[in-house]
Amino acid sequence: MHANDTVPCAATLWNSMRTVHAKKRLGQHFLTNEEIAQRIAEAVRTPHAHMLEIGPGMGVLTKYLLQQDIADLSVIELDEESVAYLQEHFPELGAKIIHADFLRFDLPAYFDGPFVIAGNFPYNISSQILFKLLDHKDQALELVGMFQKEVGERVTAHAGNKQYGILSVLLQAYYDAEYLFTVGEHEFSPPPKVKSAVIRLTRNFDKRLNCDEQAFKQVVKTAFNYRRKTLRNALSTLLFPAEVVQNDPLFGLRAEQLSITDYEHLARYPFHQTL
Repeated sequence: MHANDTVPCAATLWNSMRTVHAKKRLGQHFLTNEEIAQRIAEAVRTPHAHMLEIGPGMGVLTKYLLQQDIADLSVIELDEESVAYLQEHFPELGAKIIHADFLRFDLPAYFDGPFVIAGNFPYNISSQILFKLLDHKDQALELVGMFQKEVGERVTAHAGNKQYGILSVLLQAYYDAEYLFTVGEHEFSPPPKVKSAVIRLTRNFDKRLNCDEQAFKQVVKTAFNYRRKTLRNALSTLLFPAEVVQNDPLFGLRAEQLSITDYEHLARYPFHQTL
């Protein structure tokens, strides 16, 4: 199957799916196709891992993650109704059902070593989940799960693609990014208004920045904040030396035209942020 092929509807629905009401404010769209849930679980490649599932809802993915070769599984869920459902239907998880907001959750305090993240991620916080992954990139070895199709394309895009952006560069500086497959709107209850994508991010410790990390982030974010402009104008607030701006041909390009190596090159120049 090609990366952009949409998975056909070919699985049974959970009869119990209606027992938890999907809440719009939490971005909940419950996956109803168990075949897709199984494929997501089987896409995890890190063996014997400590795993955290984000937003398990009613556990359609949880039950397949429990069948994988992992050390243990914890799940984190903000919705109180879903937590009660999980406690009733997955008693084997016990205290590993965490009632909390993932974005505020202290990952290093919970995991004292490496871990893997999986989930059908709430679409309203998808970018924030990915930025938090970056914050813990030395522990987070892998992420497998579902995002809006647009986000999946953005994460896995390469230079020259219109989807290429801040997330593409920052994540691919540390992770190997793979677009696995597309999921149609009708595979959820309630159905979202957009298609979804399952992606895999695998930490690659051979990828090491040849520049200061904070400088790299600053250059990337500033460049894409003004992506329609050439870097000569987009990066003007960073006050690169005049001779650098004049002589380096990269400053004549736009943000989406530069590779990760190009951004590392720019981040090695001395510059100063204006107030």
